[in-house]
Amino acid sequence: MTLEILTADSLAPIRHGFFTRKGGASSGIFAGLNCGTGSSDQTEIVAINRARVADALGVGSDMLAGVNQVHSGDAISVTAPPDPKPSADGIVTATPGVVLTILTADCQPVLFADTEARIIGAAHAGWKGAQAGVLEATIDAMIDLGADRARIHAVIGPTISQRAYEVGPEFFDIFLDEDPENTRFFAGGDGDRMHFDLPGYGLERLRSAGIASAEWMRHCTYFDPDRFYSYRRSVHQKDPDYGRLISAIVL
Repeated sequence: MTLEILTADSLAPIRHGFFTRKGGASSGIFAGLNCGTGSSDQTEIVAINRARVADALGVGSDMLAGVNQVHSGDAISVTAPPDPKPSADGIVTATPGVVLTILTADCQPVLFADTEARIIGAAHAGWKGAQAGVLEATIDAMIDLGADRARIHAVIGPTISQRAYEVGPEFFDIFLDEDPENTRFFAGGDGDRMHFDLPGYGLERLRSAGIASAEWMRHCTYFDPDRFYSYRRSVHQKDPDYGRLISAIVL
């Protein structure tokens, strides 16, 4: 089966893709293109999947650059794939051939590009990282390399949608304390439960940063099991583990 790669016009002509789980070598609960080196999937199978991603982007698998994702607000700049991976959730580069990668399974994968300056970025933005400022940190790191804020385009890939993201009152209070206007990202649920709009929150943070454009591709990881892995779905199904989707961009 061939790989399925979702792309966005606003990032063209820079090579990029939000890869679905289709076309991978993993089986069982990981069936498909599981690129999570931290999963309990077979190491050699994950390596095969990652090599397929690299091949699709026209580079060697040794050029896949990532970070140790810790739900932080930190972003780093690289000129080569870092080894060992530093703890951060955003990564930027101006170096051709270095593939910036983010792994997700409900959190927002966000790809950035200033196509004129030839500077790119990628961010892992769950609610903690987004609230901590990882999106803005990634933009700032791109600007430090020479990008222009008014030329940066950002695209949110497959992530959990509001109707699948049920949270409790303590979660709501965290966002209310940050800004009373954050109530607009919550919708009523059963009892004291609510539904949080993670991509809506991400878009607001991106647009408030004053970049050229920000969009969500409107793919929900939870409700499309044939195409996407989902941490929350795996919990509800009582699966012992879950696969990780990869999103990538390269000059």
